[in-house]
Amino acid sequence: MKRIILGSLIFIMSGTSSAQTKGFSILEKPDAKQIDILYNGKLLTAYCYYDSIKKPFLFPINTLDGITVTRGYPVAPHAGERTDHPHHTGLWMNYESVNGFDFWNNSTAIPKENRNHYGTILHEKLLDKQALGNKAVLKTQAVWMRPDRVVLLDELTKYTFTIKDNLFLIDRRTTLTARDSTVLFKDVKDGFFAIRVARELEMPSQQEDVFVDNKGNKTTVAKINNDHVSGMYYSSNGLKGDSVWSSKGVWTMLKGVKDGKAISIGIIDHAANVGYPAYWHARGYGLFAVNPLGREVFSKGADSLNFSLSPGSSVTFNYRVVIASGENITFYKMNVLASDFNTVK
Repeated sequence: MKRIILGSLIFIMSGTSSAQTKGFSILEKPDAKQIDILYNGKLLTAYCYYDSIKKPFLFPINTLDGITVTRGYPVAPHAGERTDHPHHTGLWMNYESVNGFDFWNNSTAIPKENRNHYGTILHEKLLDKQALGNKAVLKTQAVWMRPDRVVLLDELTKYTFTIKDNLFLIDRRTTLTARDSTVLFKDVKDGFFAIRVARELEMPSQQEDVFVDNKGNKTTVAKINNDHVSGMYYSSNGLKGDSVWSSKGVWTMLKGVKDGKAISIGIIDHAANVGYPAYWHARGYGLFAVNPLGREVFSKGADSLNFSLSPGSSVTFNYRVVIASGENITFYKMNVLASDFNTVK
């Protein structure tokens, strides 16, 4: 505040808005069904719980200098990007087979007559929010429901957003509790914690692919122009490119160039997670996922896991996402970030 005295009158003038927006701030938009996470007044991401998407998710995800690393489709389509897999939205967590219901592939693209096979994750409420300089926290409550609205799982999630050494870090800690019946996560390919990246960060592809979900629905990923497509996967196990898919590792990193800047996106597994170190479901067309609950497909039948929760029992999953712009994140730095993350309980 600034005080200006003119004779016997005192005027109180507000300071500049930049001082008020230093560091993180959180803006609730209940009518839009989203909660914006801003840093120095600029959007880094938003927690979205739109009715049309069938699950809560973070979208978009931006670097500190404003480069969007997530695909826009189907929420905010951009020219030249792929339009496959409409259920791949921003950064999310769900699974292909939970008591036989498919939460992963659910979207408004599923014909109404077939929706009895698909589950929905419904946001219930925001439990807490904190904006503390270079750190912000959201705590949310959701339920995993069958199509008849019977609840299978209660979800409590804590998002911690941190700015550290010019990196944007997103930590997600999710606890799932079985409600009234045993819940089986069948060993399947599609899951569990994932991001769908922008076209420029995909790996250049020279072929058309067809992907089939567990209900037999086919999605064609067409061969398209590779101009400005630059992505490459690197894993903690030393593998790169397409070889990362179906391998196990502590972390995987995707590097590329977008808007003239070197971009790195890393996902780090936590040693306390089920299935650690997990298999990586990292596809060249832009799906970047870690799946701790699926083993049979990735191991070609050598390994399997059908994980279950008895009524009232819980399991917790922790993941860290690293977003960098203008910096070449090294293996050493990823190992340091992973080691640091594993001190989080």
